[in-house]
Amino acid sequence: MVLFYVIQAAAAEPGAEALQPWKDPAQPLELRVRDLVGRMSPGEKARQVCNVAPAIPRIGLPAYDYWNECLHGVGRAGTATVFPQAIGMAASFDPVLLHTVADAIATEARAKNREYTEAHNGDSVNYTGLSFWSPNINIFRDPRWGRGQETYGEDPFLTGRMAVAYIRGLQGDDPKYVKAMACAKHFAVHSGPEIERHTFNSEPPERDFYEIYLPQFEAAVTEGRVGAVMGAYNRIYGIPCCASPLLLSNLLRGQWGFKGHVVSDCDAIADFFYGHGFSPTIEAASATAVRAGCDLCCGMQYRQLATAVEDGLLQESELDTAVGRLLEARFRLGLFDPPALVPYAKIAATEYDTPAHDALALRMARESVVLLKNDGLLPLERAKIRKIAVMGVNASYTNTLLGNYEGEPSHPVTFAAGISNLLGTNVNFVFMPACPLAVQLGDDNGAIYDAARAKAVQLAKTVDVVIYVGGICADLEREFMNVPFEGFNHGDRTRIELPPVQTEFLKAIQATGTPLVFVNCSGSAMAMPWEAEHLSAIVQAWYPGQEGGRAVAEVLFGDVNPAGRLPVTFYRATTDLPSFLDYSMANRTYRFFQGKPLFAFGHGLTYTRFAYSAAQLDKSIVKSNETFHVRLDLGNTGSRDGDEVVQVYFRHVKSALPQPLEALCGFQRVPVAVKQTARVDIPVPVKELRYWDTVRKQYAVEPGDYEILVGAASDDIRVRLPLRVDGN
Repeated sequence: MVLFYVIQAAAAEPGAEALQPWKDPAQPLELRVRDLVGRMSPGEKARQVCNVAPAIPRIGLPAYDYWNECLHGVGRAGTATVFPQAIGMAASFDPVLLHTVADAIATEARAKNREYTEAHNGDSVNYTGLSFWSPNINIFRDPRWGRGQETYGEDPFLTGRMAVAYIRGLQGDDPKYVKAMACAKHFAVHSGPEIERHTFNSEPPERDFYEIYLPQFEAAVTEGRVGAVMGAYNRIYGIPCCASPLLLSNLLRGQWGFKGHVVSDCDAIADFFYGHGFSPTIEAASATAVRAGCDLCCGMQYRQLATAVEDGLLQESELDTAVGRLLEARFRLGLFDPPALVPYAKIAATEYDTPAHDALALRMARESVVLLKNDGLLPLERAKIRKIAVMGVNASYTNTLLGNYEGEPSHPVTFAAGISNLLGTNVNFVFMPACPLAVQLGDDNGAIYDAARAKAVQLAKTVDVVIYVGGICADLEREFMNVPFEGFNHGDRTRIELPPVQTEFLKAIQATGTPLVFVNCSGSAMAMPWEAEHLSAIVQAWYPGQEGGRAVAEVLFGDVNPAGRLPVTFYRATTDLPSFLDYSMANRTYRFFQGKPLFAFGHGLTYTRFAYSAAQLDKSIVKSNETFHVRLDLGNTGSRDGDEVVQVYFRHVKSALPQPLEALCGFQRVPVAVKQTARVDIPVPVKELRYWDTVRKQYAVEPGDYEILVGAASDDIRVRLPLRVDGN
């Protein structure tokens, strides 16, 4: 506090205004922050901890809005490059490429911010700033959750690797300045149902909490050095996440050493009063949240904090801490420094929607495509096709490419356009919407659907191949909204099966005998047992971004050899799932599911073959603080160049505790030319074998015997290697 008063005195001296410490880049960051906070009144401070932080002209502080989105490209800010939705990028199993994508997104963020602020005297508004509320690293525990498309899937290890890559790519590697600030959300146990999120209390078993729901957030903080964390709407063990001492004090700032700021989900502070009945007033809710460590309110509830200070509900020093953390973020972004000192400020205002970023979007789209089934129909041979029919609403619907929290691509390539462009004018190309994605509640258009189906059947009989692009889209599954369609509820799904209207359509087309390819679009797992049994080829396209149509077309015709892998389990039926309200992981995900999946976690086919040989561990006995290496020769024995995603799982042998059936602990996407062999070396820290000790209340690695499982999917294990963890 001595420093604080010295600064105040200096600022009051005649002529000192030109030397205000907060405006001096040569001063230490802590001093600059304290100086700026000290120049504000309590009312001004209260407004600075709302996401819409107004300008304070008397001290030269520009307006800033902390709410910006870049889940898979700069979102909601006009034209920008749109990469595949997050779940699709997870299917690449390529954190190196994701890092590159995130860096490109940060470049566009800088360009968009410069474009706006230079035209508005340094002020920024919603979606034009540089603090981004991405990535979403919640675990996709249940495919009914409409926001699961925003995540990196169901596995905490994969999610953690992708999260760290994205955060580092977005924030950059400059020792002083941040390129664009990432925010890991929603801390910590949040995955639907959407309709209950403002009132729901999540109480996962203790081991599930620490082993499944937390590790990716820990990695985001300790490895990614993420600048911000967003609290979830719901309660955790009876306390709102944005007021939880366990989450914010004990784990985040205590054990993990988080130094950034915490933001509430939008209007989550109001939920303390209206939804959870946790606080008697909004004023009390706001004070409670700030004292717990939630620094920024998405919404206007924190404007009550000046009154809360007056009423003794909050100390002004506690408010100062929150304001200081937020201003530190703006300092780290270089927003108060001369552009010449900030390397990222040199990015031109035109560096978005560029050819280079379009090419990157195409590359990521190619890597995200998962070939679920292929009886030999794919890749299609151009020479044998004279007439082709592309059917389905999704084939020409631009929004299906984009998913939610999307940007606006300047030249999106739909599936129909991608196929047509690839084939050129030598093939008779016919497009027909043919079938709706889902039926609206109370819909009585059955006769119309029957007529459209009959017309499609007649067309199918005249062509060499039918490509049906179906599934669902982000109009149906997404964040909370009321969608009046069968099988959907406020953004979530009530059933995970492919909508019946589409299955009936596919049955009719398949009965013609014409070769049929099914391209499924979704941000979540789809149960399609009839399709998996009867169709020759199924491609999972996700929501693949602005170049998705071209990427899928290239896969269908063999210009690209697919190598995407499923980051989620595809179940056979909704009845395979526990209650949507149950946050226990029992019988969920590949780690604990007792049944037989339709398509397993990590599954994905290619047009070539790979042989695993000479597999070994560099050491067979390890201590808990060591790292072992999985090494093998990977040979491409097929006829095409291709990528293989080598996956490493572990399994406890004769554990004294309940353990996962298997758990991912390493992976690597490896390109191998035809008839060539690559040497693969995957390091695995022994700490990845840890579990949560409910007695000692800490992580531990159980001594004893393990199997290290190496293969192409969780259900396609090629090599089993023994490992012993020494307890001494």
